[in-house]
Amino acid sequence: MSNEVFITNITKFLPNKPVANDEMEEYLGMIGNKPSKARRIVLRNNGIVNRHYALAKGCIPTHSNAELAAEAVKMLFDGRFKKEDVQLLASGTASPDQIMPSQASMIHGLLDIPSIEIASFSGSCCASMQALKFCYLSVLSGNTENAVCTGSEILSHWMLAKYFEKETENESRIKENPLLAFEKEFLRWMLSDGAGAVLVENKPAGRMPLKIEWIDIRSYANEKETCMYAGAEKDPEGDLLGWCRYEPDEWLTKSIFSMKQDTRMLGNFIVKIGGQFLKDILTARKFDIETIDYFLPHLSSEFFREHIYRELESLDINIPREKWFTNLTRVGNVATVSFILMLEELLRTRDLKKGQKILIQVPESARFTYAYALLTVC
Repeated sequence: MSNEVFITNITKFLPNKPVANDEMEEYLGMIGNKPSKARRIVLRNNGIVNRHYALAKGCIPTHSNAELAAEAVKMLFDGRFKKEDVQLLASGTASPDQIMPSQASMIHGLLDIPSIEIASFSGSCCASMQALKFCYLSVLSGNTENAVCTGSEILSHWMLAKYFEKETENESRIKENPLLAFEKEFLRWMLSDGAGAVLVENKPAGRMPLKIEWIDIRSYANEKETCMYAGAEKDPEGDLLGWCRYEPDEWLTKSIFSMKQDTRMLGNFIVKIGGQFLKDILTARKFDIETIDYFLPHLSSEFFREHIYRELESLDINIPREKWFTNLTRVGNVATVSFILMLEELLRTRDLKKGQKILIQVPESARFTYAYALLTVC
């Protein structure tokens, strides 16, 4: 059994050129042929300036989700680590191209590699962290000597105007000035596309390997109702009803397959849960937060930055602002890919020193899950 596990390479694949705020509707389309009234409000709060879409202007797809992930994996293959060496592929995504086969199966099918073990993790922002933990445990246990984790999203394809037209047409028969519900439009201006891949091995290698000290993940679904969802709708009691409980015509008139966010629940719970979980980890692991050198929080919006800082401060968890590293404004909110994009950029742009510690925070609002990981520069 191996006692140590290392991240030995990280890659990213961001499709096409960056899309600026004023260009978004050229790619996603305008609902009812009218510019969105909510767009500027959401963008002002989230602070995102650029993002990437797997689309050409006019709502034309350029890649599938699996293709994005496969491109990121291919970048891992160099003179040292070859495609024939892969022993395990684990994927995470919130936006697969299909209900089945699994995401990892589709990625595997695009790679010219041998038959291997695969695992797929779904959900939302924590999916690729769950995939990374699966890779970590596989290598730690000696089940494999290496593993490849992917995170990939193609959320723009879920946000195209055409998927909301039937609902707005239906609303227009009832209301003089119909508006798409904010909970549905909110995420159109928050989410974007991209992929990343992480190579995990049982020995340090590469330019700057990172030792995985631990990965802790906790679900709060036993305490909280659903906050973000797709392919379903909430009933008046707050229970989630899946797409198969609705008639086929309702899939369009109710935008059942759109991604929706209860922003009230998000604001009330996401920051508090994350602070308390970190405090629990620090206590259980007897870990001194002052020993970390970089803090990489996945921010869905710049709106939450100060709220997270103040919540941690109230819990006597002091992480100075100069230790924070994020890239939300430059690459957008790419859901489960975001922590990989942050880590890749940190390694590429900062002069890291042996022994420095990196703490990663990943919140997931779907039904409230949190993940933290601690890495040490080797």
